[in-house]
Amino acid sequence: MGVDFGDLVPKTAVDLKNLGGKKVAIDAYNALYQFLAIIRQPDGTPLKDHRGLVTSHLSGLLYRTCNLMEMGIKAVYVFDGMPPTLKEAEIKRRSKVKEEAQVKYEKAIAEGKTEEARSYAQMTSRLKDYMTDDSKRLLKCLGVPWVQAPSEGEAQAAYLAKKGDADYCSSQDFDSLLFGAPLLLRNLTISGRRKLPRKNVYVEVVPEIIEMAKTLRELGVTHEQLVDIGILVGTDYNPDGVRGVGPKSALKLIKEHGSLEATLPSLKDAAFPVEPRLIREVFIHPRVTDNYVLNWREPDVEGVLGFLCGEKDFSEERVQKALSRAVEGMKESKKKTTLEAWF
Repeated sequence: MGVDFGDLVPKTAVDLKNLGGKKVAIDAYNALYQFLAIIRQPDGTPLKDHRGLVTSHLSGLLYRTCNLMEMGIKAVYVFDGMPPTLKEAEIKRRSKVKEEAQVKYEKAIAEGKTEEARSYAQMTSRLKDYMTDDSKRLLKCLGVPWVQAPSEGEAQAAYLAKKGDADYCSSQDFDSLLFGAPLLLRNLTISGRRKLPRKNVYVEVVPEIIEMAKTLRELGVTHEQLVDIGILVGTDYNPDGVRGVGPKSALKLIKEHGSLEATLPSLKDAAFPVEPRLIREVFIHPRVTDNYVLNWREPDVEGVLGFLCGEKDFSEERVQKALSRAVEGMKESKKKTTLEAWF
């Protein structure tokens, strides 16, 4: 879910073609869940191999990553570790939502309501261990590095960006800002023409950049105050937030009182599952690691083909085309980098 900052933070649309040569730390679980939700059959059934194992995530990971490589973008995927104990309630809530969606999906299928079934199916996605293992294996074959976070992937991706090991942190959620990401890149893995749920309406989803410095400047707050605003609105560690307090009212309250502690006495329904200071601590001092090495290599074409086509029933022609575009894009990016270094 993440914190709802959509109407609060300034965004700038960007053409991914202008990000050639940039390093992007991608919240892997965030991206994989998107692939699992979007890449499905008309009735909502995910793509599967001959053994019945889901492959939708691999399809999305292959073609989206190859697209980025073709544009000269250096992706590094960051995988979640053990979630903070504060997140238990949200994890249980999400599990319940998936279970309810599964019941509605099966009912819609039985009634022949295909489109309705597909919308419910998207809500049932679960990322299983074998999917994570397969994703890491594919990335290795593609020559794309990945990092195992000790806890939240978004926090680790933000850390890479803060250290300068990545130029951008990529996630759909705005939590990356609370974790201190200097530059957040949204819509990286789902850009393009998308159909709105349960509506026969299509919208063009474009990548956008959110700058931490610009956000703090325009809102007139510090990073710590931004975290306090997020806690009032609701985060993964206190999903309900404070009743009746949205992003704009939260901003007004924090600017008026200065901090969360000073604001709480003025609120009647400010109930939290844990002490707010503990939630703030997760964002200000998250668990991260320096135990990673980022190396980008040319794809192991035979390795990718053997895995996806030999084991997962992918079309060899389509995979070959994607890999060819990726390799050619990497070569062009290297030429451009060399030329720019010359001048």
